Amino acid sequence: MSRRVVRQSKFRHVFGQAAKADQSYEDIRVSKVTWDSSFCAVNPKFLAIIVEAGGGGAFIVLPLAKTGRVDKNYPLVTGHTAPVLDIDWCPHNDNVIASASDDTTVMVWQIPDYTPVRNITEPIITLEGHSKRVGILSWHPTARNVLLSAGGDNVIIIWNVGTGEVLLSLDDLHPDVIHSVCWNSNGSLLATTCKDKTLRIIDPRKGQVVAERFAAHEGMRPMRAVFTRQGHIFTTGFTRMSQRELGLWDPNNFEEPVALQEMDTSNGVLLPFYDPDSSIVYLCGKGDSSIRYFEITDEPPFVHYLNTFSSKEPQRGMGFMPKRGLEVSKCEIARFYKLHERKCEPIVMTVPRKSDLFQDDLYPDTPGPEPALEADEWLSGQDAEPVLISLRDGYVPPKHRELRVTKRNILDVRPPSGPRRSQSASDASLSQHTLETLLEEIKALREQVQAQEQRITALENMLCELVDGTD
Repeated sequence: MSRRVVRQSKFRHVFGQAAKADQSYEDIRVSKVTWDSSFCAVNPKFLAIIVEAGGGGAFIVLPLAKTGRVDKNYPLVTGHTAPVLDIDWCPHNDNVIASASDDTTVMVWQIPDYTPVRNITEPIITLEGHSKRVGILSWHPTARNVLLSAGGDNVIIIWNVGTGEVLLSLDDLHPDVIHSVCWNSNGSLLATTCKDKTLRIIDPRKGQVVAERFAAHEGMRPMRAVFTRQGHIFTTGFTRMSQRELGLWDPNNFEEPVALQEMDTSNGVLLPFYDPDSSIVYLCGKGDSSIRYFEITDEPPFVHYLNTFSSKEPQRGMGFMPKRGLEVSKCEIARFYKLHERKCEPIVMTVPRKSDLFQDDLYPDTPGPEPALEADEWLSGQDAEPVLISLRDGYVPPKHRELRVTKRNILDVRPPSGPRRSQSASDASLSQHTLETLLEEIKALREQVQAQEQRITALENMLCELVDGTD
């Protein structure tokens, strides 16, 4: 009787390939700030990279098609007064991006489809609520305009970006610096890791910890955590001997890990990028020159090593394209944007297939750009799974989409041309009495200007007479 030795998996032969030189983005001064974020965010329309900038923080936004050398005078997105630490594209609007900075603020920007002539300096809105640097951003996966930020003040704030209001503030759940925050698939729970070595599952609307595990990884270096499709938690961290380690946990039973594997000895924090459609997790270490990827299944040992993509240059950061931005005709299941010191290089992960037809098993319906809930509905306790789309005919980013809003939404209008506004600014309607008072003041000012003009004319005439007299 024959015995099956090799595990059956359609992803067993996934291979990575770096793009050709003319498909890279050259001459970009990637930020050198010391912070364990990816420094890069990408969606089907734009590539955003945090860059070096004098006198504040900045990031560059490039259309995906603008490959090759980037002009040194290419317009940046500037507005922060200290280095930018994290950026994240809105999953429901490909032209909206949020940035977090060392200056304690979060700014939300509207990026035009055309290339701007000068730097973009005016955000749609500035969210001010943290007392220390803000280093983590994450949009809600299903609710419109809901943005999470976490800062060095150990506070998580959830905002309604459409109104600038604070929906929820989680002040007392973390005694130390927060290292990572991740939503589950419908946005009902958060997984957080903290400097106190505790992995927490939080219900943000109740403001309480549902489950927690102390020392999921025993080392002191930062941990990362992401939710998997099955509802488990995948973590990366360090052992007591500073070996890098990955783990899989069941939130309903945190006593023992579902899987725990030691990897190698290195200082770089492993950033996990999880694809729920294929249940593959890609591990990218800052300072590494490789990407390891694993398939998570229901069969022991649950986390199956697939392969490693290796290159010569170490990575400064990494961007991960959403599934709707991939080329399905080439059986592309993931695309990364690897940051070097002076450039960004796309890396494509492909499943080898002979047929050119659409591969249903590789591309199940995936979350699209349409939100499933409004912010108020989510806050009231409703949950909804993401609205799925098919990739059979490829994905075409919508040029214009009417947004279903229950109140005035500042993301649907152009950025204001006036001075920067904070979330406390409001457009209160003027009463009739106030309007009459303003009109009277304007009338009085006009009369005063006219009187001054007459006085100036009289003085000029006197000066002319004096000059003529001396001649």
